[in-house]
Amino acid sequence: MSTNTPPPNTMKVIEISQPGGPEVLVLAERSLPALAPGEILVKVAAAGVNRPDVMQRLGQYAPPPGASDIPGLEMAGDVIAVGSGVQRYAPGDQVCALIAGGGYAQYCKVHESNALPVPKGFSMIEAAAIPETFFTVWVNVFQRGHLQAGETVLIHGGTSGIGTVATMLAKTFGAHVITTVGSEEKRQASLALGADVAINYHCEDFVEHTKRATDGKGANVIVDLIAGDYVAKNYQAAAMDGRIVQIGTQHGVIKELNLMPLLLKRLTHTGSTLRARSVEDKAQIAAELEQKVWPLLERGALKPQIFKTFPLEQAARAHALMESSVHIGKIVLVP
Repeated sequence: MSTNTPPPNTMKVIEISQPGGPEVLVLAERSLPALAPGEILVKVAAAGVNRPDVMQRLGQYAPPPGASDIPGLEMAGDVIAVGSGVQRYAPGDQVCALIAGGGYAQYCKVHESNALPVPKGFSMIEAAAIPETFFTVWVNVFQRGHLQAGETVLIHGGTSGIGTVATMLAKTFGAHVITTVGSEEKRQASLALGADVAINYHCEDFVEHTKRATDGKGANVIVDLIAGDYVAKNYQAAAMDGRIVQIGTQHGVIKELNLMPLLLKRLTHTGSTLRARSVEDKAQIAAELEQKVWPLLERGALKPQIFKTFPLEQAARAHALMESSVHIGKIVLVP
């Protein structure tokens, strides 16, 4: 390990004392993580809060083997030390990174290949709101969903962290964007971000409105974090040869499903999670983002939407806000 300023021996972290509500998130003290070859140690300036963190707190999404049990899947900060073999980064560099855990802390380690430079002109809070959502959207909308310019994408949860990024990226790459949202305020926010059509699911049928917006053809790609009864409706809303990408299951399991529309429309229904993927897989995604998306960020074409920030010790309040679903965009912790 090499470093300019020796880090302290201990750090403040947020632990999950037991599965439960936001109140089980407690401030604790731990030793700094030890660096393996290829890893960098980052002094965390900001860490994003995401739905999988809530699932982990509830006991529904365990960290993969070898990952930190501290919640937090994305962060940004200053490199303060590097492990053996590190070539790209040095102490003093500013990075943001996708991590498998450990973001709710003052210090965090990550393999250098899974970290990217903080985009020029971005604050640390903005940079911390990039990795989890941008990696997730890139993998699911473009790599797995194969969204092409001129196609229509239906994005459920249009004002969530994922939804806002998916809207902006899809629009930037030439797609027609339809979103579902839960209020008139969120509908207006989604339209302001670039959605061509925003459907209030409380009072409008998204299948009907998607068909109407596409002259009866349906959506070529559907991005769904809801599941439950949405799955059958997604099959109805999809176009021939449509691709449905499942990235969450907020409404739980499917109780009953007719697969005939899947067959008749030649649909592809796929799903994925990022957290357990290998360092090498995440490095490949990071490289594509740096090549194809980082230039857009640095010229101001895209920017994550920050809804609210909280001090690290108020992680419970951040989770309560996340679960309320009133937010539009990202929630960020600041150690």
